[in-house]
Amino acid sequence: MMNDSQNLLFEEAKPRSVPVLVPMPVDRPFTYAVPDGVEVEPGSIVQVPLGPRKVIGVVWDGETDQVDAKKLKAISEVFDCPPLTQSMRKFIDWIANYTISPPGLVARMALRAPAAFDPEPKIPALRNTGQMPERLTDARRRVLEHSSDGMAWSKSGLAHAAGVTPSVIDGLTKQGVFETIMLPAPPVVAKPDPEYSRAELSDEQMSGADDLVEIISEEGFHSVLLDGVTGSGKTEVYFEAIAKVLERGQQVLILLPEIALTASFLKRFEDRFGAPPGEWHSDVAPKNRERVWRQVIDGQVRVVAGARSALFLPFENLGLIVVDEEHDPAYKQQDRVFYHARDMAVVRARLNDIPVILASATPSLETHVNAEQGRYERIVLSKRFSDAALPDLSLVDLRKTPPKRGGFISPILIDAVRKTLEREEQALMFLNRRGYAPLTLCRVCGHRFQCPNCSTWLVEHRFRGQIQCHHCGYHERVHESCPECGTFDHLVACGPGVERIAEEMDQHFPDARVIVLSSDMMGGSKRLRLELDAIAKGEADIIIGTQLVAKGHNFPLMTLVGVVDADLGLSNGDPRAAERTYQLLSQVTGRAGRTGRKSSGLIQTYQPQHPVMQALVSGDGDLFYERETIERERANLPPFGRLASIIISANNRPEAEAHGKALRSAAPQGSPFSLLGPADAPLALVRGRHRMRLLIHGPKGADIQKYIRQMFETGPKERGSLRIQIDIDPQSFL
Repeated sequence: MMNDSQNLLFEEAKPRSVPVLVPMPVDRPFTYAVPDGVEVEPGSIVQVPLGPRKVIGVVWDGETDQVDAKKLKAISEVFDCPPLTQSMRKFIDWIANYTISPPGLVARMALRAPAAFDPEPKIPALRNTGQMPERLTDARRRVLEHSSDGMAWSKSGLAHAAGVTPSVIDGLTKQGVFETIMLPAPPVVAKPDPEYSRAELSDEQMSGADDLVEIISEEGFHSVLLDGVTGSGKTEVYFEAIAKVLERGQQVLILLPEIALTASFLKRFEDRFGAPPGEWHSDVAPKNRERVWRQVIDGQVRVVAGARSALFLPFENLGLIVVDEEHDPAYKQQDRVFYHARDMAVVRARLNDIPVILASATPSLETHVNAEQGRYERIVLSKRFSDAALPDLSLVDLRKTPPKRGGFISPILIDAVRKTLEREEQALMFLNRRGYAPLTLCRVCGHRFQCPNCSTWLVEHRFRGQIQCHHCGYHERVHESCPECGTFDHLVACGPGVERIAEEMDQHFPDARVIVLSSDMMGGSKRLRLELDAIAKGEADIIIGTQLVAKGHNFPLMTLVGVVDADLGLSNGDPRAAERTYQLLSQVTGRAGRTGRKSSGLIQTYQPQHPVMQALVSGDGDLFYERETIERERANLPPFGRLASIIISANNRPEAEAHGKALRSAAPQGSPFSLLGPADAPLALVRGRHRMRLLIHGPKGADIQKYIRQMFETGPKERGSLRIQIDIDPQSFL
C-alpha cells in the first residue's frame, strides 16, 4: 500500500485531461490530454486534433470522460489569448439548452475570428536618437523639428507631417538619426470620453437620464424598458447611462437591428463621446472584425455597436447592454441556432449580473407585459424633444376614395404630396413590398410566374429587368411573351411594389426628385448610406421605401408620410400580425415632423374600423396594448403561453410527412402540451426542399424543451435528406 507521499507523487505523474468544446455541431465537449509543461484553465482557447485535421476549441467546465489520458490525443496549441469568462461559458451553455442546439454550434458564434486568438503583431516605428546627420537640408530640418520631442513615428506619418518623401526618412535612418522600435498595434477606435460633449436634455429627458443613472449605479442585474415616443430622444437618454458605465471603467454593448442604422448612430455616438464605438456586423471587413474581437477580449475596445451577433463577443468586463428598437423582428436569428437577441441579451445581463436597457417607441408585447407586471423597470418619455408635435394621423378609406384606375395612391394622398412639395418639404410613401409587382400573369391563359424551387411567386424587379424569388434568389429576365401560350403583350403585373409606386409618383410629379429605398437595392449598404445622407440633406423630394425607412432615421424636412397599403401585414395567420402592423406603422409615421415642423400621416386602408387603425389615429397606444394583451391571454399565446415550431424538410414531401408523423407518435403522452400537425408549412417548398411543420403549444410554466427532447429521444433519427429545425418561441410562421 502506498503512503501519502507516494500517492502525491503518483497524482503528479498522472497525465492530466480536460474537456474541450469544439465549434462544430457536437452536443458535448471531447476529452483531450494536456501536454507536460502546458497550462490551461476553463475558457482557454486551444487547438486540438479532430480526425485528420486540427480545429479550434475552448477548454470547458465539467468532468472529463473516464479514459486513460495516455490514450488521448493531446492539445496541440494554446493560444496567447485571455480565456472566455465563466459568465460567457454559462451563456453559451444556457443558449444551447434553451434552444435545443448543439453547444458546439453556439460556441462557434463566440469564436468567429480565429486570426485574433494570438496577439496582434507589433508595428515598426522610428524614434529620434539625438544624433545629427552629416548634412542638414531644409527637408531634413523639418523632419528633425517634428521628431525632436522623442515620440515614435511611423515612416509614412513622419514624412507626411514634415512634407517630405519617405526617402528623406530612409537617408536619416541610415545615418543613425532614427532607431527602429516596435510598438503595440493601435486601438481600433479611440477611448470614448464620458465628459466630451454632454447633450442639452429637456426636463423629461433629464429626469429619465437621472433615473437610468440611478439604476445603473446600483449593483446587480436590472432590466429597464426605455419607452419613448418617436423623436423623444431615447438615444441621448441612454447615452448618459453609457457614460456612467464608462466612468467605472467597464465595457458596453449596444445592439442595433439593422446595418442601415449604423452610420447615423456612429455619428451621434462620436458627437457625444468624442470617438466612435467599435463596429460589429457583416459589412465590417474581416481584418477589422478580427481586431475588434481581440481588443474586446483584451478590454481595449470599451463600446461596441453591432448587429445581433455582437451578443457573442467575449467582453472582458461588460457593464451594460443596450438593445435599441427592442421590438424589431430583425433580432430573431433563424439559421442554425434559432435565438432572439433581445431575450438572450436579458439572459446575458442576468448571468453577468449587470443592467440591460431595452429601448423602443413601440415595445414588443412581451416587454410591455414584463414592465406592467413589474419584472422590468420602466422609464417613459411621452414628449418629443423640444416639444415637437407628433404627426396628425388620419385614415384614407379606400372603399370611399379609391385610386384612379391603374393606380394605387388615393387622390387624397396625391393632393397631400402636392401641397408638401409646394412647401419645399419631403414626403415619404411607405409600402412594405420590394420590387415592382409581387406577381406577373398572362391575361390569355392565366399562367403565373412561380419559382421552380419555392412555393412562391416570382417578384418583378423592373429596375433590373428581372423576375426574382425572394427566398432562394432564383431569377429570370423579364419575358416579352408568355412561356406557356406564347402570346405577346399580354403579361400583366399584379399588385404594387415600391418600384411601381415610384413609377406612379413620377407620373404625377415629373419634376420631383424621387428616391427608392429597399433592402435589395443595387449597391448594397454603401449606396443605402449615401441615399439616407442625401435625404437628410434635403436632396430628395419624395422617398418611397419598405420597412427599412421605419427604423430610427431622422429626416429634418420630412413632414408627410403616406402608408400605401396599411392592411398588408394583417393578411396572414401570424398571431403577432396586429402587433407588428401597429409597431411598423407607428414607427414609419413617426419619421414625420421630428424637427418641429407641422406634419401629418395618411394611412390608406380598406379596414378603417380595425383596432390597429383606430389605435394609430387616436394615438392611444395603451388601449391597443391592453386589447392585444387580453386577446393573447385568452388564447394562451406568448407571453402567456409557450410555442415551439419544428420544421421537417426533405427532398420529397412523403419523406418529410412520414418523419413528421413518426415524431408526433413519439411525443410524450399526458403532457400539458398540444401538438398540431404535421402539416405543410405556409412556405411548403423552399430551395427545392419540401417542408412540414409541427407546432407545439402549451402553458407558460411548462418545460417545452423537456417535452421536445423526449420526443426526439424516442422518435426516429435524421437520415437521408431529412433535416430538422427547432425554433423555440418562433417569431415567423412561414
